[in-house]
Amino acid sequence: MCALQLTTPVNIAPSTLRIDYGTPLLLLGSCFTDEVGARMQAAGLDCLCNPFGTLYNPFSMALCMQKAVTDQELGQECLVRHEGLWHSWLHHGRFSGPDLDAVWRSCNDSIHQVHLFLQRNPVVLCTFGTAYAFFLADPAMASSMQGYPVANCHKLPAATFRRRRLAVEEIVSCWQGIMGTLPSHFIFTVSPIRHLSDGAHGNQLSKSTLLLAVDQLVGVDARSTYFDSYEIVMDELRDYRFYARDLCHPSDLAVDIIWERFQQTYMSEDTRNRVRQKEKEWRRQQHRPLHSPQQ
Repeated sequence: MCALQLTTPVNIAPSTLRIDYGTPLLLLGSCFTDEVGARMQAAGLDCLCNPFGTLYNPFSMALCMQKAVTDQELGQECLVRHEGLWHSWLHHGRFSGPDLDAVWRSCNDSIHQVHLFLQRNPVVLCTFGTAYAFFLADPAMASSMQGYPVANCHKLPAATFRRRRLAVEEIVSCWQGIMGTLPSHFIFTVSPIRHLSDGAHGNQLSKSTLLLAVDQLVGVDARSTYFDSYEIVMDELRDYRFYARDLCHPSDLAVDIIWERFQQTYMSEDTRNRVRQKEKEWRRQQHRPLHSPQQ
């Protein structure tokens, strides 16, 4: 009797790129990157996760990387004050604050931190979240900032920005330039998080743009590879029980499955065994007894 198959398996061949405990990892991208990065850190891997904060579009990720490659200081024209806080157009809101100099220093420290990390020739894991990007369009802004792509709108008025979907060629061009300056291996993936504010069709157009761009990048550079996190969720885990309550973000179980598949793709059995042991140790450390021992 044949067993019924209730899912469509996404078959991923083991990669020739090997990751182990001697491999530095630089993770960039959306909040999905934070989820995977947290599991890597729990396993004790040598990783730097979202040092600029969560970034969603490939342009903003590329701008941050360009500055990090050359250790280029962020100019104060890239900072804006809104509702009592200073914000960076290149960084996530966790860098924002009331003191201009403190925010400016913190943003530049992140650029320098990544610059130093790149000297170690890390594997760079990039997760593209959306092909839609916001560009500064407020006439009150300095002329040098007109048309500048932003990583975060920081709740400024919609009239401050012009929004459009990036073209495949634009994404490929900016990332080929970065890849050409670094000896690193790159792992590209597309976030399975659904951006339904664009509508179901708009979300599919966005993800399709990202997939086509990544396909071209991987096709022209033998040091790069694609990991099928988007396909695992869309095809193999095609069920709302694998989503969080918002029905857009993958559930913890779904991220655990993707993390396991990532290990199977890029790690040896010995490394995976060590990961499992480190994760057990981490969980024990997180445990807090209900009652303190008697003195």
